[in-house]
Amino acid sequence: MEKKPLIIITGPTAVGKTELSILLAKKIGGEIISADSMQVYKDMDIGTAKIMPDEMQGVKHYLIDELEPDEEFNVTVFKQKCDKYIEEIYSKGKIPIIVGGTGFYIQAVLYDIDFTKTDADDSYRKELQRFADENGNMALHDRLKEVDEKSAVQIHPNNVKRVIRALEYFEQTGKKISEHNDEQQQNESPFNFRYYVLRLPREILYERINKRVDIMREKGLTEEVKRLMDMGCTKDMVSMQGIGYRQIIDALEGRCSIDEAYDKIKLDTRHFAKRQFTWFNREKTVTWIDKDKFKDENELLEYCCSDLKSIKIE
Repeated sequence: MEKKPLIIITGPTAVGKTELSILLAKKIGGEIISADSMQVYKDMDIGTAKIMPDEMQGVKHYLIDELEPDEEFNVTVFKQKCDKYIEEIYSKGKIPIIVGGTGFYIQAVLYDIDFTKTDADDSYRKELQRFADENGNMALHDRLKEVDEKSAVQIHPNNVKRVIRALEYFEQTGKKISEHNDEQQQNESPFNFRYYVLRLPREILYERINKRVDIMREKGLTEEVKRLMDMGCTKDMVSMQGIGYRQIIDALEGRCSIDEAYDKIKLDTRHFAKRQFTWFNREKTVTWIDKDKFKDENELLEYCCSDLKSIKIE
């Protein structure tokens, strides 16, 4: 059976995925599915650098503004929704383009990885979150190291959500999630795909990150977080764990100054970009694109279109 086309545009935060994805979607008749773990939430626009309707240029986007901040979004939810939207896009005779920096989510869809459904009982998850809150992220990470050393190497201690997921998987199945993921990665992808990873020299990327955070501050990120807290959002919600939100909450609750919070956002975002590079470097089927080698977005678009023709996606 002929495999259906799928395009992925990814790379670290602030590298410039959005502009290319819209140009490409308009050129080839595509629709965009966001693979961003934060832009899915309503009322969280500034801190997520969310694409706004007037910036979409008429291209339909999925998984933007779909969940309330108190709802949980994880790889299982993403895969269910993404699979459904991919079929919807095919039914219109269009090409799905997955855009975003969450490599774990992309991998799940690309290789049709089956994540064993976690039990509806989330008491163990809450217990682990409490343990992290009381004893610190490193203590929780040490627990993961004891049962699944490979996952502990792959998952940063501050990525509490994924540390908890790995511990929960072990608790429920008795298996290491790293072994499960390795098995699933042997799957052949059901798609005829191209997996583009954009990159820039580190100093340029870090400068862009710092500038983006300054713009978030000017646009009113502090006020956005205040509004969310007034709506009842709390630091332990998955949505509020995102970079930009947890640091401002710390400032609003008196644990640091506002200036320190914004410096911390810059630092944490740079560290996050570094971890994204590490993830994409491990992926075996990516096409790296050095953005600084292209004169402008149109030259980059021409390169992608020509490349897609070579694998009969156009």
